[in-house]
Parts: sequence; structure tokens; C-alpha cells
Amino acid sequence: MKTEAVIFTGKNKVEFGKVKVPDPGPNDVVVATKHSWISNGTEGSFLRQERFDGVTPWQFGLPLPYPMVAGYQKVGIVESMGKDVKGFKKGQWVFATITKIEKTHLGFGGHVAVGPSDANEVYALPKGVDPIEYSGLVLTQVGTNTGSRPPVEKGCHALVMGDGMVGNWAAQTLQSRGAKVAFVGRHNFRLDLLKKKKGDLILNSKEQSDWLEQAIDWTGGEFDIVVDTIGNDVNLDTNLKLIPLLKYGGHYVTAGHEGSKSWMDLRQFIYREATIHCPCGWTRARMESTLKQIHDGTIYTKPLITDQMKAKDAAKAWDKIFNEKDSTLGVVLNWD
Repeated sequence: MKTEAVIFTGKNKVEFGKVKVPDPGPNDVVVATKHSWISNGTEGSFLRQERFDGVTPWQFGLPLPYPMVAGYQKVGIVESMGKDVKGFKKGQWVFATITKIEKTHLGFGGHVAVGPSDANEVYALPKGVDPIEYSGLVLTQVGTNTGSRPPVEKGCHALVMGDGMVGNWAAQTLQSRGAKVAFVGRHNFRLDLLKKKKGDLILNSKEQSDWLEQAIDWTGGEFDIVVDTIGNDVNLDTNLKLIPLLKYGGHYVTAGHEGSKSWMDLRQFIYREATIHCPCGWTRARMESTLKQIHDGTIYTKPLITDQMKAKDAAKAWDKIFNEKDSTLGVVLNWD
């Protein structure tokens, strides 16, 4: 069967076309997509031809990662189920990660109109909710996982680098666990999306040249937790300054794209018995936990959506993501 999809056909080339999806198997759920949420960082690095797979940077000698249907998060309606599937019913609202796709790089994707997903990658949505709030569940889970990895003592100081979606959700999670958060980014409108709590600090590193000095004063000299959601690929110099500022026994969390700079001097961590956390990907348990946190209001997602566009206008969406960062963050593609 052929279905419509957002296709990366080459470096910085986005088309809306058709791809072939396989016939559903006994453990598959066929989902008709209603809303898919773009993952700006991961998908963008594929579109810029910077990445070959989840962690491997593209380099000469590797096949080009095209054509590719990017993405891994969407909500939609169950159309049918395989004979071995239990727990779902036709017409039900669900979240699905990846859809199986033939003859494309990686063989799966998210921004696709309809197709089969393994039942283990499908999650029932609570009744009566706004489905769009859950359409970025994988990326939200990356943020909650990032903010959940380090132990938190009430009132401890956590520095979160990066005002993108993962940074925001990591900061929300740390706040909910009792940490004081310094949220650092380069875009005022994004920084304002985090609901500041008593004791928190918001810093624009682009406008405030002394942002690090302010953060050090705020924490009293050292950080209990440092979270990097940007990645060494563009943030290595800053990260090398931050690691020596960890408290003895502190925690460093890396959740950005490392590219070809995926290295650190482990001696800096050994000296202070610091722990490195590398949250990546997703598990069903963490996805279900994040879904519950959205449902009970611990984590908010909808305020981060700045744009909703028709799926056929995905090229325009990517133009906004790349070129209008001062006003664009969460972009959802609508498939009706």
C-alpha cells in the first residue's frame, strides 16, 4: 500500500509525496495519523546531512541517508489490528512512535499518513483529552528522562543548557522534583515558556555575556546537576567549562547531539566522583510514565507548540524551524 508522507529526498530537501508501507502483520496496529510533532534537533540533523543514524555522524564513505521519512511521534486513530494484538480497538485515539516503511533510509518513520506500527510502539490515550498534547510524547519522554536521571535533593541547584523542547521538559521535571533550576538559552520567547518557580534563574547567554558568572553566584559556587541538551557538536567549549564546576559527587546529563565531538576528559569526572548520564531513546515504561505526567498536569506540552501546519506544507515548516528560531519552537503537522 502507498501512503502520503513527508520525505527528505536530499540535503535540505523536503517533499510531500508517497511511500510504500508493508502489509500489517499479526502484531501490528494500523494508525491513521492526525497530528505529528516535528523533532527539530534529531530530524534537522538528518535533513542537514549531519547524521547517519541515531548516534553516528554522517561522513564521506557512508551512504546518503535519503530518501528518508523522519520523525517518531504522532497521534491518530486505530484503523485495524493484527490477530495477535490485544488492548486496542478500531476508532480509538492512540499515540504511535514509528511506522514501518519500505525502501527508505532506516525503514521507518513518523510523518506518514497511515501505516502499520508494532503494537509495542502504540499507546492508548486517556479518554477526553486533547490528543495534540500527546503528539510529541517521545521527545517529551526524552526531557522527563533527562530530568529524572540525576538524584534530586530539595533545593539543590540544577543548570539546564538549551531552551529547546528537551531543555524545557527537563527543566520542568527537575522543578517538579524539588530542584532549583537555572534555565539557559538564546531566545527570550523560548525562555519565557518555562514557568519560573521561586529560586529559579532564567539566563539569555546571547544577551548576557556574564551569564555563567550569574549562574555561579546563584548556586554559591558549584552545581549539583548540569544538564546539556545542546550537545558537544556546538556546545563543547561551554561544556568543558561547566564540568569543573560540578560539586563533588555531582551529576552531568548529556542529551544533545554530540556529532563528531563525542568525547570528554573522564579525569574531570573522576576527580570529583561525578556521574555521567546519557539518556537516549525511549522505553515503554518511561513513555507510559510521561503520558501519565502530561495527563495529571505535572508536565505541560501545548504551550510549547508555536505552529500548526498542514502536512503538505512540511517544507515551509522546516524553513520556519531553521530560519525563524526567535519565534518558532514546537511545530505540529496536521494530516486532515
